Amino acid sequence: MDKNKLSEIIKNKLDEKCDELSEQYFSADNKTTSRYFTLDNVLPDDLCLEIYNNFPHKDIYYYRDDFRERKLTFKKLHSLKNPIVNAITDAFQMDNVIHAVEKITKLKNLSNDPSLYAGGISRMDMGHFLNPHIDNSHDADRRRYRRFNLLFYVTPNIRVHDGGNFELWDKEVKHPLKIESTFNRLVVLETTKYSYHSVDPVLSNIQRCTVSNYYFSEESPENHDYYHVTSFTGRPEEKFKRFYGPINNFLRNSFVKVTGISRNRKTVRSQEEWAIKYFFISN
Repeated sequence: MDKNKLSEIIKNKLDEKCDELSEQYFSADNKTTSRYFTLDNVLPDDLCLEIYNNFPHKDIYYYRDDFRERKLTFKKLHSLKNPIVNAITDAFQMDNVIHAVEKITKLKNLSNDPSLYAGGISRMDMGHFLNPHIDNSHDADRRRYRRFNLLFYVTPNIRVHDGGNFELWDKEVKHPLKIESTFNRLVVLETTKYSYHSVDPVLSNIQRCTVSNYYFSEESPENHDYYHVTSFTGRPEEKFKRFYGPINNFLRNSFVKVTGISRNRKTVRSQEEWAIKYFFISN
């Protein structure tokens, strides 16, 4: 199935649940500083399972392993033999899906990111984790503000006790709100200066597979200009990471502001590839 048909399925599902998702998004009682909504059963189960079964072999991922995170990421989706993973990623970049999210969140003038800067697919195995953090405030060229994360989970039979749960935090990063990374679930998260989120450690011999996309806008969510790199801290019990994280964030933020070089630039789609993608997504 191609990206156009997939995007229409997603768009129709979002439209069908529009009022319910909007109420969820604007709820004042979600125990977190971030607005978000979750949508289950996004695709027919057989399609979602096909996506999971065609995630690439572990050996070709880019492996991240430091005090911030341990996970596998991959962006060169055009190189995969079966095009379904590339198609579902591009489907979330289509205008009809973007407009459906705009309708739910009441935020206009959103735009996609065909370069997949910080997006693409990821896999987390036993022992992998992602510490509490706020996302980079901008796209790769620092021209647009990141406004939404779209996280689509495709691992079948995953349960809360397996770990790998998505977490949202209060502003002090003391109390997590756990959201299970349920098969065929979409989480749409507002990205702000305070939208701390994480993934708790994977505890079982599973492959936690995620399709990640991001939406941007030229307007600042704070009504003034600002910039920051992806900024990590530790979990409440990780005292050293909570001490060292802000220092590391400051150093990296200063380096990027001076040089314009960020750690995700080397993993974006090639200029030729995403230029072609952009043409076909926009037309």
